Amino acid sequence: MAQSMAKEFTKGLWAELPPFRLVLGLCPVLAVTQSVENGIGMGLATTFVLICSNFLVSLLRTIIPAKVRIACYIVIIATFVTIVELLMQAFTYELFLKLGIFIPLIVVNCIVLGRAEAFAGKNAPHLAIADGLGMGVGFTLSLGALGLVRESLGAGTILGHPVFGPDFQPFTFMVQAPGAFVCLGLMLCIMNLIGKK
Repeated sequence: MAQSMAKEFTKGLWAELPPFRLVLGLCPVLAVTQSVENGIGMGLATTFVLICSNFLVSLLRTIIPAKVRIACYIVIIATFVTIVELLMQAFTYELFLKLGIFIPLIVVNCIVLGRAEAFAGKNAPHLAIADGLGMGVGFTLSLGALGLVRESLGAGTILGHPVFGPDFQPFTFMVQAPGAFVCLGLMLCIMNLIGKK
């Protein structure tokens, strides 16, 4: 049991890394990663939703009729997104304001719905939790890494702290939408090159 849980957890860290291997969840990847803080915040919010929705979908998998399963999954996911949104409003209000509309959009994130459909709806709760945690951690690390590159090159800071000295001229292109596409493309290229070895 522990070995299968470890396998489900680790696949989300490399073999099925959501944005770089499965190329899923690109809307928040491109939109909120202007900084490390935003990337990690969005990743943690998505991780919470992934774990909780995977667990509940797995528990209810034998009860939910096949014809309405997607609608049921969306209701379950929306419930946990609402909980995350309320918690962020209460405890991390500034981050909540920065992430804005992208928090409610977790409901329709392909990663969350895809894991509910492809994995949680067919496996036991303990495996569904491991899968959700692995995919969530992989997603968070991906957003954090992209945010790190974009923030450091685009603003010359990491978590708001200057890293290159006073003479550094930020490459502001990196914190704009086109910079997100370029950075994501370069990271996808690097991941594919590493994966071939």
